[in-house]
Amino acid sequence: MRLLLSSLATLILAAPHFVGTALAADCANAQDQATMNQCAGKDFGAADKKLNDAYKQIVDRLKDNAASRKLLVDAQRAWVAFRDAECKFQGGPIDTAGTIYPVVVANCQTSLTNGRLKVFQTYLNCPEGELNCPVPTAQ
Repeated sequence: MRLLLSSLATLILAAPHFVGTALAADCANAQDQATMNQCAGKDFGAADKKLNDAYKQIVDRLKDNAASRKLLVDAQRAWVAFRDAECKFQGGPIDTAGTIYPVVVANCQTSLTNGRLKVFQTYLNCPEGELNCPVPTAQ
C-alpha cells in the first residue's frame, strides 16, 4: 500500500511536467528550462528542414553532374560534422554545462544552419553565367 501511495504521489507531482510537454509550448513566453529546450529544438528543426529542402533542390540541379554532386555531398557531410562539433564545443562539457546545455547547442545549430541555408540560397539564385557558382540555374 505504501508503494502504491508513493507511486501515486510521484505521478501527481510529475503531472504538470507531462501536461506542459504534451501541449504545444508557448515559446514566446517560455518560463522554464524544459520549455526553452523544447522551443530551441523546434527552431533548429525548422531551420534544418529549410536547409534540407534547399539541399535537395541543389542535388536535383546537379542530377546530370555526378562529380559536382559528389563534391556537394562530401562538403555537406563535412559541414554537418563541423556544425555539430562546433556546437558541442560552444555548449561546453556536458557534465558541467547543466540544464542550459540543450538550449546553447540548439541555438548554435540553428544559427550555423541558417548561415548554411543562406549559402545554399545564393547557389540557387546565381545569375546565369556566374563563373564562381557551382550550381546551374533552374531550367
